[in-house]
Amino acid sequence: MRYETVGLFYHPRVAAARVLAEELGQRLVARVRRLWCLSAWDPSGPAHVPDTDLLICIGGDGTVLRAARVAIPYETPIIGVNMGRLGFLSELRPDEAARRLDEVLDGAGRLEHRTMLRAEVYLPDGRPPADLPPQHTLNDVVVGRFGGRPVDIEVLLDGARVEVVRADSVLVCTATGSTGYNLSAGGPVLCPEAEEMVLTPVAAHLSRVRPIVLPRDTRVELRVHTEMRAIVSFDGQIDYLVSTGASVCVRRSEYRARFIRLGPPSDFFRNLTRLLDTGERAGHRE
Repeated sequence: MRYETVGLFYHPRVAAARVLAEELGQRLVARVRRLWCLSAWDPSGPAHVPDTDLLICIGGDGTVLRAARVAIPYETPIIGVNMGRLGFLSELRPDEAARRLDEVLDGAGRLEHRTMLRAEVYLPDGRPPADLPPQHTLNDVVVGRFGGRPVDIEVLLDGARVEVVRADSVLVCTATGSTGYNLSAGGPVLCPEAEEMVLTPVAAHLSRVRPIVLPRDTRVELRVHTEMRAIVSFDGQIDYLVSTGASVCVRRSEYRARFIRLGPPSDFFRNLTRLLDTGERAGHRE
């Protein structure tokens, strides 16, 4: 694959990320037809993506998540340079980025396709909110409490009522999101390119519902029943407050995220082991 136009997204609050973005830009500009470099929070970013052949994300997993959302619906290939702690979605370390990106421009690497979710919020009167279009997420959609008390969330799968769960939250995640909040809540890990979804209650009170792996075409509906407001979170980056009677419908998105990987698929399991080991060490330090 030829990469004629390359974009660099960097985390604006990490000084080293901006410095590295500028250094990589100076190195790569001679190898491509056009190169642009922006903060991942720059509102003009989406306007640059339609004609971009490769997105390089410099920061942590949050920067990669932002890039994946911006890349919709173009499915522009993404490669991440990790400047954070775990960097589970990133492929490169800062000290190897320049050399390995040269390899990518020479044609190295393979494309890994990741399932995304499409989520739609409906107000108590059944209308979608005017200020919130359908959201496409790479990690997860979480419906949870906003305040002190747990919320009652009615779970429906393909229109069939499963149970009302009293919990801090209920999440629906992709294979990518299965190693995040879902894993912390006791949910199962899916292989990266799996198309199934996971539904996981978080801190559920006396619920019979346990984490469930759902077929790829399942339609999940989460209806909110609460005396107070609840919050819907999309990839932990966009939050929306709802009241009792609102519902959130989640299904597999028509779009996918595409990542460039330079290692074999088995690298996922090595990274997962590293992630778990890091979590255990952090727990011991506390």
